[in-house]
Amino acid sequence: MTAAQKTAGKIKDIKTLEGIAREIRIYILKMLAEASSGHTGGSLSAADIAVGIYFSKMNFNPDNPRWKERDRFILSKGHAAPLLYAILAKAGYFPVDNLMTLRKIDSPLQGHPCCAVLPGVEISTGSLGQGLSVANGIALGLRLDKIPARVYCITGDGEIQEGQIWEAAMTASHYKLDNLCAVVDNNGLQIDGPVEEVMRISPLHDKWTAFGWHVIEVNGHNMEEIINALDKAETIKGQPTVIIAHTIKGKGVSFFEGRVEYHGIAPTRKELEKALKELE
Repeated sequence: MTAAQKTAGKIKDIKTLEGIAREIRIYILKMLAEASSGHTGGSLSAADIAVGIYFSKMNFNPDNPRWKERDRFILSKGHAAPLLYAILAKAGYFPVDNLMTLRKIDSPLQGHPCCAVLPGVEISTGSLGQGLSVANGIALGLRLDKIPARVYCITGDGEIQEGQIWEAAMTASHYKLDNLCAVVDNNGLQIDGPVEEVMRISPLHDKWTAFGWHVIEVNGHNMEEIINALDKAETIKGQPTVIIAHTIKGKGVSFFEGRVEYHGIAPTRKELEKALKELE
């Protein structure tokens, strides 16, 4: 059996994808509560986006993580590592039980993703603003090697206050990287407060357009809109695509939603129990 025949992903049923997203949120909360540390809000806000990318679009092979023709996923907002770990466990890269080792000594599941210790992690991220530049380099390399794979890069809205993001945006447009799709998790909050108060980034649509990108805006919690946007991105030629996903910080748990204080705070055991009742 070839690697391509063993490739995972490509689920198209919306209800199935929504169920996976709910399961991913449960994993995230359980591992954060176990660690008593980590980032709740941004991991939950990007869950639907990441599930849509991984399980409806991407070609990957957990049995061969470095498969040359795989699609690449870059979590530029590396503090949302619990989301990536939950996705990788669900995808079969390692046992789900290992999620409970988050942030523990000698665990490969550290506070930010490390490609040196965990298969499925393409690059180590954590220093905000760098992921899109790396995604550019990978997309260029795939083109030079004539590999028809795609690169997906999730950034945070607070993260795109970084100047390097806009240098990367300009570069991707210049080189017409139509095998690259960036996603902005636009949840409106960062660690210091509302994004628009800390450093205004609007109007996002106009800015990305001015930098030469094809822009799609979606409700980042509407799986059908997410899948339609990802499908559309594949058809765009001669320029990169960015999906501006309007999301809610802490989405999925009523008492976490829209609360900036849960940017970098893990749920307590009592909060976990209450949250699981909502999700399950």
